[in-house]
Amino acid sequence: MAAVTIDSLLQNPTLLFRPKAKVLLKPPRSLDCSRNRKLPLSRGSCLCSFNPRRTIHVVRASSSETALIGNFDISSSDDILYKDIFPVKRIEKVEGKFFIRLDRSKDQHDWQFTVGCSLPGKWILHWGVSYLGDSGSEWDQPPKGMRPPGSIPIKDYAIETPLKKLSEGDIFHEVKIDFNPISEIAAIHFVLKDEETGAWYQHRGMDFKVPLVDYLEDDGNIVGAKRGFGVWSGALQQFSNVLLKSEASHADSQNNSIESKDSKNKNRCLEGFYEEQSIVKEVSVGNLVSVAVRKSPETGKVVVCLETDIPGDVVVHWGVCRDDAKIWKIPAAPYPPETTVFKNKALRTLLQPKATGNRSGALFTLDEEHFGFLFVLKLDDNTWLKFKENDFYVPLLGTSSVPGQYGQSDSTSEEISSKSYTDGIINEIRNLVSGLSSEKSLKTKKKEVQESILQEIEQLAAEAYSIFRSSITTVPDEVVSETETTKPAVKISSGTGTGFEILCQGFNWESHKSRRWYMELKEKASEISSLGFTVIWLPPPTESVSPEGYMPKDLYNLNSRYGTIDELKELVKSLHEVGMKVLGDVVLNHRCAHFKNQNGVWNIFGGRLNWDDRAVVADDPHFQGRGNKSSGDNFHAAPNIDHSQEFVRKDLKEWLGWLREEIGYDGWRLDFVRGFWGGYVKDYLEASGPYFAVGEYWDSLSYTYGEMDHNQDSHRQRIVDWINATNGTAGAFDVTTKGILHSALERCEYWRLSDQKGKPPGVVGWWPSRAVTFIENHDTGSTQGHWRFPGGKEMQGYAYILTHPGTPAVFYDHIFSHHRSEIASLISVRNRNGIHCRSLVKIVKAERDVYAAIIDEKVAMKIGPGYYEPPSGSQRWSLALEGRDYKVWETS
Repeated sequence: MAAVTIDSLLQNPTLLFRPKAKVLLKPPRSLDCSRNRKLPLSRGSCLCSFNPRRTIHVVRASSSETALIGNFDISSSDDILYKDIFPVKRIEKVEGKFFIRLDRSKDQHDWQFTVGCSLPGKWILHWGVSYLGDSGSEWDQPPKGMRPPGSIPIKDYAIETPLKKLSEGDIFHEVKIDFNPISEIAAIHFVLKDEETGAWYQHRGMDFKVPLVDYLEDDGNIVGAKRGFGVWSGALQQFSNVLLKSEASHADSQNNSIESKDSKNKNRCLEGFYEEQSIVKEVSVGNLVSVAVRKSPETGKVVVCLETDIPGDVVVHWGVCRDDAKIWKIPAAPYPPETTVFKNKALRTLLQPKATGNRSGALFTLDEEHFGFLFVLKLDDNTWLKFKENDFYVPLLGTSSVPGQYGQSDSTSEEISSKSYTDGIINEIRNLVSGLSSEKSLKTKKKEVQESILQEIEQLAAEAYSIFRSSITTVPDEVVSETETTKPAVKISSGTGTGFEILCQGFNWESHKSRRWYMELKEKASEISSLGFTVIWLPPPTESVSPEGYMPKDLYNLNSRYGTIDELKELVKSLHEVGMKVLGDVVLNHRCAHFKNQNGVWNIFGGRLNWDDRAVVADDPHFQGRGNKSSGDNFHAAPNIDHSQEFVRKDLKEWLGWLREEIGYDGWRLDFVRGFWGGYVKDYLEASGPYFAVGEYWDSLSYTYGEMDHNQDSHRQRIVDWINATNGTAGAFDVTTKGILHSALERCEYWRLSDQKGKPPGVVGWWPSRAVTFIENHDTGSTQGHWRFPGGKEMQGYAYILTHPGTPAVFYDHIFSHHRSEIASLISVRNRNGIHCRSLVKIVKAERDVYAAIIDEKVAMKIGPGYYEPPSGSQRWSLALEGRDYKVWETS
């Protein structure tokens, strides 16, 4: 017997992927660091435990096998017929600490509330307060003076503040909140969020509550009720209590006169505390699996070498196949050491540790008649690793004809398969575009042929985009280009309209107050249509706890503050009569309950959809749901619906279908789509078949020291990722473009309107057919004014979105204002020149004080106080419209 050495195949032994985490709060326990696995942690500390490794077995082979394999030198292309490296992901548990502290601030007058976490991640404290006299469990926003730097308001009920390391050597990420002890605040409420993974840390399924008065009822989520620093014990505990009592007594003597003035604070008796818990976080860790194949010239057998850097015991569950059907078969012996037969269907081999490095591997000797080598990796009884949800596959037959034909050095089979597949898609698209062009060159106006070709292009482009997004971090330019010079009467694909839509938001934040909004809008239907709008977005139609409609209760009750169900039907009918499509505003993320459960929590629903608490996600920090964990971000004001439940999806699809039939809606505006996976949206849209759909994916842009970054690729990428999750069946509001327009116009920095590649910097620059551009809506403007467009510059914003690709949306308040005639003129220019959602933009100027672009070689525009005139040449330009700091030209 002779030992066989297998040289490493791994160029990069460890890859860490962006974590996708599950999080558990656990009581403190002792940590076992004696296990034979390694996990990268800061400062070399070990916070994890694993099962022990088995006894190490040295890989040995017979002398014949040794002669067969020889020196397996993978560096020689003459010896290696196939080589590939597969990236895999697995889950490891990391333990860290989470602490909460309340003590006096340095000035000894105010108090300081601190939250910290030792685990790596982008930590956000999602918090709010309740005030003296408040009832219920709803939060309020704290006073502005209480908010630490970097805090961002979330709607009107919470604040999000990032945790940061105070110095380079700190273990904990922390946030400190100072407050006045004689304020009106009764309690601080919070949950902790890992922004990178979307995981929430909560207290017994609810938010953490830190009482600042003595009389608050304990709902099971109070922390800090024990006096003193409970993490200390013995003499140190006694010493801490003496300190705290001494400090409290000293402070009380100073503040007696102040507190006596405010009777509401008579029950306040603050004492400091420190609480600490262990957190277990499941982190996705990347590893590599290397495979190399050679053929022995002496015996004609094929030798497969498999190695991995996955720590611990790794079992290869393997077999061979005889054709491309990839049906598993058991090959003839010999087998590697530690191999067993599994149910006469496959073989299992325990990989053996390498003499050097943190790797293990095995050699598989096979007859050359086999078509391919199939395997999966088994880490334990519940953990199996595959490649892209499929079995690993290594081609064997024909590998000797062209060395390396199946694999390339330092490349993965994922890249190879993606390239070949997307090349095929691109060729199909080119053929289809050529077919469309030939149809037009022959002047055949068959609508059915054009529609069929365009639909196929759209589907292939979405499929190709999905492949690209799985392997790269940037989005390829939209493959489809529009060659039609006149407006075709075709439907491009479900949910995205024809491409020539112009959207009107048909309400504002105050519209419900008249209680007859539907009838008021019906009287204006002809007027709105005459301005050039083709689609109108109506307010949420359902019964709602909030009058604006965004806290729905009974989904089948359509008598709302805007009017009755019959009035809604009349309105929709009138809008159809003037040629407009109608979008319903549907809230699918959350729903207000009708009844409390046995614990007094509102999570039982009534009406026709009488769901129980299984319809509520389990990780909503405010409600005790029994569903699965949320697939998105939680909206804390109402129970978040668990869309993974089959009965929930079935009911919602039936409801959307009922709205289409009963009311006559043509499509949807989807509220708060960050709260659930876009794949569920795809399911709903395919079931309801809308003409047009747009989602509200609202996210914060990127800022550095309070100033907006020029590069907003990460922001628009998140929106595009959601669109792609819907398989392109819906568009999304282009929040990126709105934010960039804000900075460009407010600060006279028009250079911001061109990205690094000279294209529009928003979603409209990456996926224009799915970008719904806007400058204002009922949240950002109206009486809410959460993010109001720069005053006096609204028409510059409309000059941009109404001349550019994407689907422009105009806010109701601007239509019925002094901007009306200018907006109508811009719409007229857009329609007259056939500008559509895929029109081509050529940015000709993006400087400090001016932005200028030419669209489809038909329309030129500029915004900003700086100078620009379109070039004189073969095209003759005439001024179509001019206003304050904007101009629009069209070809004569």
